[in-house]
Amino acid sequence: MKVLILGIGNVMFSDEGVGVHLCRLVEQKYAFSSSEHSITFVDGGTLAERLIPIIVEYDYLIVLDCVDASDGQIGDVYFFDFENVPNSISFQGSAHEVEMLQTLTMMDMVGDRPPTKIIGVIPEVVADTTLKMTPAVLKGSLVMEKTLIKHLSELGFTCNQISDIDIQSVADQSCVEER
Repeated sequence: MKVLILGIGNVMFSDEGVGVHLCRLVEQKYAFSSSEHSITFVDGGTLAERLIPIIVEYDYLIVLDCVDASDGQIGDVYFFDFENVPNSISFQGSAHEVEMLQTLTMMDMVGDRPPTKIIGVIPEVVADTTLKMTPAVLKGSLVMEKTLIKHLSELGFTCNQISDIDIQSVADQSCVEER
């Protein structure tokens, strides 16, 4: 099975970049192996429907992003199947969240969407232009990381930590590195 880890968000707007930063963190912090599966990490930024040609190449998708939830607080983490989005979850936040929801829905219409899991955190700051994430989302990102590693282990990946970096360090470098 070909697994895609897709980080979504705008890295210039504080907490809104957590999906991209977490995707890059996990790729740098862990080594993954499996006799049956492969894994790819993609910084999807705010590309939404332009990601369709990439997503359709995979058998399984895990999206890392921000979410809104009527029953949650800033920093709360949600892990759910796209087929069964909890009623409390909405994608009414930033434009990229709505566009990603529409992208996955469009893929459903033509039968191209692979089985999809979402790991999302409720953001605090999404409008300030800064690479610094808030304490609540930094704490939530640790839960997101553990949730992702646990789920990948359940899928059959062996996960070994190879570095000791943190998500804010990855965020601080996000606009410095050439990609």
